[in-house]
Amino acid sequence: MKIIEIKNNKKQFLPLLLLADEQENMIDRYIDRGTMYVLDDMGIKCICVVTDEGSGILEIKNIATKPKDQRKGYGKTLIDFIAAKYKGKYSILQVGTGDSPSTVPFYEKCGFVRSHSIKNFFTDNYAHPIYDCGIQLTDMIYLQKKI
Repeated sequence: MKIIEIKNNKKQFLPLLLLADEQENMIDRYIDRGTMYVLDDMGIKCICVVTDEGSGILEIKNIATKPKDQRKGYGKTLIDFIAAKYKGKYSILQVGTGDSPSTVPFYEKCGFVRSHSIKNFFTDNYAHPIYDCGIQLTDMIYLQKKI
């Protein structure tokens, strides 16, 4: 298993990025300013894009694992790698996500705690309703962990 930084042609991973962020123009807001990593374990399994948000905050803008490779530890491995790589350079690793019963518990298991939220983020910024586990996502929930 290896984790590789992708510096060029990031859009080649668009199908995988769209698993975590369903609208391409939203991905376009961060893909070029973000640092992208892929986890390769006999093929690409997981991808992550992080951005510097200032004030010592590094934000996970997108993390996605191929459906057939989910629940195998790849997402957590990539988060642990990022936390270790940026420890000392940033004090907080944060992620924004929908208030989903599948996503929030994953981040909590990775050591994140709820921080704050942005009301109506998904309804205000996406062209169509976003659903996860049958629940329409409306607010962006931010979770943070110290690194």
